[in-house]
Amino acid sequence: MLLQSQARLPKLLIVYASYGEGHIQAAKALRDACADYGEHQIVMCDLMAESHPWLNEMTRRFYQSSYTHLPYLYGWMYDITKPMKHNSLFGSWLHSFGRQKVRQLLQKEKPDAVVYTFPFYAHQSLKNPSKRVPSFSVITDFDLHCRWVHPSIDRYYVATPDLSSELRQLGIHPQNIKVSGIPLKKGFQAATRAAELYAKYGLQAGNPTALVMAGAQGVLPHVLEMCETMLLRAPELQIALVCGRNDLLHSAAVERFRQHPAASRLHAFGYMNDIHELMAISDCLVTKPGGVTLAEAIAAELPAFIYRPVPGQEKQNALYLQSKGAAIVSNDMDDLINQMLELVHDPMRLMNMRFHIRKLQPKDSHPSVSAAQTIVLDIVSKLRIINHASLF
Repeated sequence: MLLQSQARLPKLLIVYASYGEGHIQAAKALRDACADYGEHQIVMCDLMAESHPWLNEMTRRFYQSSYTHLPYLYGWMYDITKPMKHNSLFGSWLHSFGRQKVRQLLQKEKPDAVVYTFPFYAHQSLKNPSKRVPSFSVITDFDLHCRWVHPSIDRYYVATPDLSSELRQLGIHPQNIKVSGIPLKKGFQAATRAAELYAKYGLQAGNPTALVMAGAQGVLPHVLEMCETMLLRAPELQIALVCGRNDLLHSAAVERFRQHPAASRLHAFGYMNDIHELMAISDCLVTKPGGVTLAEAIAAELPAFIYRPVPGQEKQNALYLQSKGAAIVSNDMDDLINQMLELVHDPMRLMNMRFHIRKLQPKDSHPSVSAAQTIVLDIVSKLRIINHASLF
């Protein structure tokens, strides 16, 4: 396609982190989009895992446990560091992690650009680098934490015009910002409601369907109680419960509903690679509000219901979508279930909510071009400009 005319496709170093599934999925989406346009050379780096494996494991466990044991501590840390500057003591310390690993990769791989899906800007913290390598940042939430902001980033890719406006208010030039959407795995553009998908997942095509996603680690609170209450209150409702990598939750769901009167209306799944297919045949989504998950819901035009979002970026993601009419947030399970059942039984309300969701989809992108493809194409275009300018 557009990139095939290049004499040499650029080599990209994609830096991500394994704190939550979204940063990994965004990095993989960019990698796959590069493959769509030719034989790009892609180097993937989970920076903390490869440079500080012990510290990475410890901080990952803290991040995951914060959802159930220390949510307000995590939220406090997020809020207090949100306005931090890149050159503050704490900001400089955070960006120093993985510095030696990045230096080695730059010397060995000689990439044309560094692309971040997590703000470990180790490249930016190098002292006297032998060569300035263009850097691009893909922000994977609907809320802006200043950890993402650094003066040496050549281009920011964001989910919404509101994020673009926030970056401009922080002094980022408008030409260095693009509203691209959040990069998603393949399938969301092509997924449509089809009879064969209902059959594939054991669902009835004529019944309203709620997709309940417990998160990659299966930590959505009270999820089995929530599913049982929904089934008892709505005899025609069917539920697709995605337990992620939490095998204990999946086993508990199977056991709890084995002899349940509504057992035929609940279908439990583990980790799903083809989540776009379940989203295509669902009428609403109950989920943790990770940035990538909510971007997937927007792509699928799926109203999102958020139960007790954890303080920090996920709560801010949820509140942002609620402010746009694309999600409903509640800390009360009964209230959330009642609102969800009212929506799936009210076609006009459902249509109105989907209208608001469509308004969140990027305006500038071609319908057949995904956010990941948009970002890859833009990076290549930006590199051509940078390389051309360097000749003069």
